[in-house]
Amino acid sequence: MITLGKAINHGLRRALEDDPKVVIMGEDVGKLGGVFRITDGLQKDFGENRVIDTPLAEAGIVGTAVGLAIRGYRPVCEIQFDGFVFPAYNQIVAQVAKMHYRSQGKVRLPIVIRIPFGGGIGAVEHHSESPEAYFAHTPGLKVVSCSNPADAYSMIQQAIASDDPVIFFEPKRRYWEKGEVDLDLAPSFPLHSARIARPGSAATLLAYGPMVRVALDAAAAAAEDGRELEVIDLRSLSPIDYPVIFESVRRTGRAVVVHEAPGNVGLGAEIAARISEECFYSLEAPVLRVTGYDTPYPAARVEEEYLPDLDRVLDAVDRSFGW
Repeated sequence: MITLGKAINHGLRRALEDDPKVVIMGEDVGKLGGVFRITDGLQKDFGENRVIDTPLAEAGIVGTAVGLAIRGYRPVCEIQFDGFVFPAYNQIVAQVAKMHYRSQGKVRLPIVIRIPFGGGIGAVEHHSESPEAYFAHTPGLKVVSCSNPADAYSMIQQAIASDDPVIFFEPKRRYWEKGEVDLDLAPSFPLHSARIARPGSAATLLAYGPMVRVALDAAAAAAEDGRELEVIDLRSLSPIDYPVIFESVRRTGRAVVVHEAPGNVGLGAEIAARISEECFYSLEAPVLRVTGYDTPYPAARVEEEYLPDLDRVLDAVDRSFGW
């Protein structure tokens, strides 16, 4: 049993061992081991040329990664907190996302940008955000989010091995949760596939990252009342594995999408629209969303009122059955 954070550390270590072109770069990733200690011990074992402490300049980190990638390296950038990614936003959406298209396929940028995201840790302003929709909306970027240690270990290796740029969202409130991980097992589940985290037949709960645990807890509570909910961990936010979603919703007839980000123009809205288009004749009720509110992320002392929780998810399920 290891924590999700330690699983990412092991995955990064494996990638560094397997490919000498992999480099890790970011603020305090070296001697300190990162603010969450995700890169702890890596600079000691692989040296300062492979695990690089950078200045506090996110645009510079990603811009440097672009140059390294063009020269054949596989940079892994750490953005220390989700709210700090915005200084690098122009580099990501104007350069990283477009270079392959702009060069007519001649140039690839195998860059991974790791972003701890979401709330639940009582952090100060700019340290708890859910910016995934900005990047999932951008053609040219792959966007994924792990929710458990086993996926964290395999998905970070798959992201680094990908020839496409990958935004890798890590649920910071889950860094210390433990799970079984086989460190000798090579990744076998495709990076951009959804996973049925709990089978069920009454309704489909769709979640990713930090909200998968909430959805599973809601399903366990609903089962006590005789309602078996199917929980799908999306894992990939761009592309989204719609065949798995559609198959589930056609069986259950109901769907609830859960995420921490605000609801307005969020990923839940796109997923709900696609389900409505493809599964219309199977639906017993409208697709519902349980999301963060359309406000700036609040102060830590009231974040529990902002974050979707078990009660809000179960309320949406009840409304779906009451339609």
